[in-house]
Amino acid sequence: MDRHILRTLEYHRIIQMLEDQASSEPGKQEIRSLEPSPEEGEVRHLLHATAEGMDLIRLKGGLSLEGVKDIRSAMKRAEIGGVLSPDELLAVAGTAEAEKKVRRVIESLDEEEASLPHIRELAGRLHPISDLAKQIRKAVDEDGHVLDHASLVLNRVRHNILRVQSGIRSSLDQILRSSGYQKMMQEPIITQRNDRYVIPVKQEYRGAFGGMVHDQSASGQTLFIEPETVVAQNNRLRELELEEDREVERILRELTSRVDESAESLLANLTLLTELDVILSKARLGQVIRGVCPRIDQKGGLSLKKARHPLIDAKEVVPIDVELGNDYRGIIVTGPNTGGKTVSLKTVGLLALMAQSGLPIPAEEGSRVPVFSGVYADIGDEQSIEQNLSTFSAHMTNIIRILDRLDPRSLVLLDELGAGTDPTEGAALAIAILEKILDRGCRVMATTHYNELKLFAHGRDGVINASVEFDVETLRPTYRLLIGVPGRSNAFDIALRLGLSENVIEMARDQLSRDENRLEEMIRALTADQKAAEEERTKAEALHREAQELHRNLEKKLEEWEAEKGKIREAARREAKTVISRAKREAEDVLKELRRWNRQKPGEIKEHRLIEAKKRLEDAEPETSLSPSERDKSINRKHPIQVGDEVYIRTLGQKGQVIDDLGESGFQVQAGLMKMKVDRDDMEWRSSPRREKQEGSTSYRRQSDQVRHELDVRGKLVDEAIPEIDKYLDNALLAGYRQISLIHGKGTGALRTGVQSYLRRHSRVKDFRLGGQGEGGSGVTVVELN
Repeated sequence: MDRHILRTLEYHRIIQMLEDQASSEPGKQEIRSLEPSPEEGEVRHLLHATAEGMDLIRLKGGLSLEGVKDIRSAMKRAEIGGVLSPDELLAVAGTAEAEKKVRRVIESLDEEEASLPHIRELAGRLHPISDLAKQIRKAVDEDGHVLDHASLVLNRVRHNILRVQSGIRSSLDQILRSSGYQKMMQEPIITQRNDRYVIPVKQEYRGAFGGMVHDQSASGQTLFIEPETVVAQNNRLRELELEEDREVERILRELTSRVDESAESLLANLTLLTELDVILSKARLGQVIRGVCPRIDQKGGLSLKKARHPLIDAKEVVPIDVELGNDYRGIIVTGPNTGGKTVSLKTVGLLALMAQSGLPIPAEEGSRVPVFSGVYADIGDEQSIEQNLSTFSAHMTNIIRILDRLDPRSLVLLDELGAGTDPTEGAALAIAILEKILDRGCRVMATTHYNELKLFAHGRDGVINASVEFDVETLRPTYRLLIGVPGRSNAFDIALRLGLSENVIEMARDQLSRDENRLEEMIRALTADQKAAEEERTKAEALHREAQELHRNLEKKLEEWEAEKGKIREAARREAKTVISRAKREAEDVLKELRRWNRQKPGEIKEHRLIEAKKRLEDAEPETSLSPSERDKSINRKHPIQVGDEVYIRTLGQKGQVIDDLGESGFQVQAGLMKMKVDRDDMEWRSSPRREKQEGSTSYRRQSDQVRHELDVRGKLVDEAIPEIDKYLDNALLAGYRQISLIHGKGTGALRTGVQSYLRRHSRVKDFRLGGQGEGGSGVTVVELN
């Protein structure tokens, strides 16, 4: 891209904003060289990566890479055998540590929550070199000092240095406290000169005070003397300090060697981390400008929805909607000065450059941009910050240069096209230039004041008028861009609002040609229609938002209802569990009482006691969703009660057999040894006997009172049990049973095998299975009859 045009559209200010978002120095350096790409594949990749960065920041609040430093010069020094300084080693450590930090953040994200394919791929290519950082941090502190425990030798030497320094200070303190020396001291302090400990002595006592003079004050009144008593100690201290320097250099050289061994991994990580920092910087900029990553339009269409200029205060900027490249390839924008024409032009150009740099653009979701081979602009009025190309010759020079470089994928932005010369010639020249650009297949957006260009846009295929709105009531521009409506001069309306006589204005109108008046009327009508359509659209959007809000409220209420229903289910489940537990306890109590009665008087349990116990068991049964009366009526409607049917008598809580139909009075029912009259609504049908036709009449054979629901054949041989089972099955079928139990015991399993083999061959056996829990287990076979 032409740097002059980038500066004209103020792209460099966007780069400065982006650089402020970078957390590492290599990231800032990379951003300074960032330029828009003309390659569609690369732009698509850049925007996808930026979108991932925005997702990462949204989910994790960002990822700072401030520890990453530009270590390339340090790597070169290490390669040629130089020794890295502590600060250079710390820079290497910060870069090496970033690898682990990035991995930790990426691995904490669920792939279903955020796939982030590009960022995950970058993180996956990072080399694991955090151990190198640990080695450096173990030897060098944050201030760049080599730590005592970096080696045993260094620790010992520094310990000796402290011991010698303490001895020197102790010797000098004795001199300072001595009464014979106090009058010779300028001040009772210990200081250093030339890395040796000295004391300040008055000049006149030089002869009386032995030792070596290392310095004197500016006035010459004070001499800094090293007493003879500490010379040997100072010499020893200097030897230890030289030993310390040698050991520190050895440690730094060893660390440098380890850095050199990891140089390839470090440099590879630096490249990847720099790329990641640039991606995150773009994502942070997107947050600042409230931007989105636009979609790439392969057909060359540009669609900006509520686009805003990123360099104008968000509280003041007016969003614009722009469509270019689909139904029309050219837009001619007209309107008053300072009305926002140039801002609209710059917004379109700058957002195109930002998108092709992989940056979010300040617009709404659904915005689309093509990838232009070049963006060319001639914007040189007083509103341009950096350039002032206001003369006609300067405009023409720039336009000629642009025309020589165009191709069908170019975007051309022309401000005040044809201005600066005779209006008639300027308009004609502007039309010719636009025709040339359109013939090349380019997209073009131009601003003008000429009516001729309004007519050109109205009559030329692929070109549309647009204008910046002006409020005649307030005499101020609204800065809104209206596509499809040419701009009016508004001169007559403004003059009238300012108080100019209507007669004068009418005289001025008479000076206009018929075509010019018709054009003004057409523009007035179009403006009114556009305003009405805008109001209708605003109302429709408000209704749409209201419908969406209503839909959300309904969904919320549905969710609350489902949650409440779940709570009710859970409460019902807990209550049912309680009822069942209570029923089980009641059943166990009944069984215990029956066993107790049986132990007291074996074989003499009376019928009324059985009925009473059974009633207690039935009462312990949890209620179903239907009340007993509703349930009985439902069953009785499906199975009308007839003579011979087995029924359940609710008031007694036991079963009985219908022996006579008493009409409206009910039925006569035998329950055990008792016969009684029972009302129809007090009975529930349970089963019907098998009916046999006999010479035109129907007879019933029922043996339910004599036939039990189970047969015990334990202790018998298979040959003995089979005939008994065969007879029992016939009786059970005649009694109308659908399910019976054969008790054969567990034992060796031979009897069970023989019984089940017989059942497989029996024609009236539908299915059979071993007993379940509470049914006798494998010692019982439960048989289903048909």
